Amino acid sequence: MLDKLLLGRYIKGDSLIHRLDPRTKLLATFYFIFLVFLANNWMGYLFLVLVALTLVLLSKISISFFLNGIKPMIWLILFTVAFQILFSTGGTVYFHLGPLAITSAGIVSGIFIFLRLVLIIIFSTILTLTTAPLELTDGIEHLLRPLAKFGFPSHEIALMLSIALRYVPTLMDEAQKIMNAQRSRGVEFNEGSFMDRIKAIIPILIPLFVSAFNRAEEMANAMEARGYRGGEGRTKYRQLSYERIDALAVLALILITAVLIGLRFLG
Repeated sequence: MLDKLLLGRYIKGDSLIHRLDPRTKLLATFYFIFLVFLANNWMGYLFLVLVALTLVLLSKISISFFLNGIKPMIWLILFTVAFQILFSTGGTVYFHLGPLAITSAGIVSGIFIFLRLVLIIIFSTILTLTTAPLELTDGIEHLLRPLAKFGFPSHEIALMLSIALRYVPTLMDEAQKIMNAQRSRGVEFNEGSFMDRIKAIIPILIPLFVSAFNRAEEMANAMEARGYRGGEGRTKYRQLSYERIDALAVLALILITAVLIGLRFLG
């Protein structure tokens, strides 16, 4: 299950989304997350789902690939949805037990929360799946560069965020290998009580942390051997530049915003 986690992975391609400037994709991703919270009715969320499906098709990445990537986080999503349903009030009451209640308003709110979380995951993973690690680092650094005038270490922060993001799939792959090794020794992670499952996971954490520290040390040694001394005085082999496709993307964002605002007031 962990090997299907999409966050932090990159798939090489030549789609319209791949060719966008990384700064455009970064800003658009944060903007799309804002738009998800702007929707407040069925038409708004349906429109955002259509937008997400369109972006997935434009990225030329299989929709089933995205659906499989959501599976590792489905329990967290369902827990959030259940919490929202049980503790929301309003509308017709279908079930009531102490402070817990299932109402029509709670069910609608739970569905909206589910769609909201899935959309945020899809918009975020589109960014990492279609943006190379070096491009992502350069994009973050360029966006943070104005803060460098106030002493903010934009290059170091961008590099740290990029490395942390790319380490997510690496650590997940490592965890999957450790779990497979434990399964070969007869350990079952999906059987027994909740406490039994927690106890079965604890032996995974120690070798996982050891592996993470070893990888971090190897990376630090490799960077030091290559003469890395921070961002000061460094030049760029690849220069970022906005193209016509980026202007079209901004125009599309404006149109999407206008439609969503209209649907918000119509609802």
